[in-house]
Amino acid sequence: MCGFFSNEEFELIKQTNQSNVIIGATVEEAALGQKRGAKAVIARVRKAIETGVYVHGEQIPPERELATAFGAARSTIRKALNELEKDGFVVRRVGSGTFVDYNGPLQGSTGEIADLISPLQLIDARIAVEPYMARLAALHATQRDMDAIEAILSRLEACNGDKELFSRGDAEFHLSIARCARNPLLLHVYEQINDIRSRPLWAAIKEKVLTPEQITSYSAQHREIFEAMRRRDARKVSDLIRGHLDKARQDLIGAHSW
Repeated sequence: MCGFFSNEEFELIKQTNQSNVIIGATVEEAALGQKRGAKAVIARVRKAIETGVYVHGEQIPPERELATAFGAARSTIRKALNELEKDGFVVRRVGSGTFVDYNGPLQGSTGEIADLISPLQLIDARIAVEPYMARLAALHATQRDMDAIEAILSRLEACNGDKELFSRGDAEFHLSIARCARNPLLLHVYEQINDIRSRPLWAAIKEKVLTPEQITSYSAQHREIFEAMRRRDARKVSDLIRGHLDKARQDLIGAHSW
């Protein structure tokens, strides 16, 4: 989310700017009719840039449209854009407008990236990575790997609905599968994903999503994934992981947690 505006609402700003139409009622309602100070405007526009709503080189809406969307004076918008330019997020070109001048956080800065990622975006990243990674794991896991994963699974199934125990075991289960893929680059990517999952934001997610019923359901899916791995059924493992993550995604949407 981008504060008072969601990514979808910032997209609306983009669309209405392109068609030379004043910002629609949905965005005006989001502003609640209140005046916004420069700091609030900076935070919202910066978030839109950091999360890719506006990409490098793209023109953002003119001052008058931002003023309407934020319920702020144009002088406030001008001050906010000046600060964003000083911070290296935009460049202002006389007679042309304001353009994004941001290429993303510094490489290797997991902490900074973590601040930009919503739970839903993290699940989407996992869906992009884990199914094929699990397919490789089914092909390359040793018997010792299988024994270790089964031990983790036994602990998961014995957690009796304890959210903390389940969360730690769940992270360990998926990380063990990543290791079994025997691909250092994929493992590195997944370790970054796991690091983001360990951050405080997820404590609130667990409270909403991890009901005893959901823990039982996720544990049953883990068991299915493991049994398919033990049979070396790579395609089935990939499909099961995808279904497992799709369920997690739908549960997040249902909980309105991101």
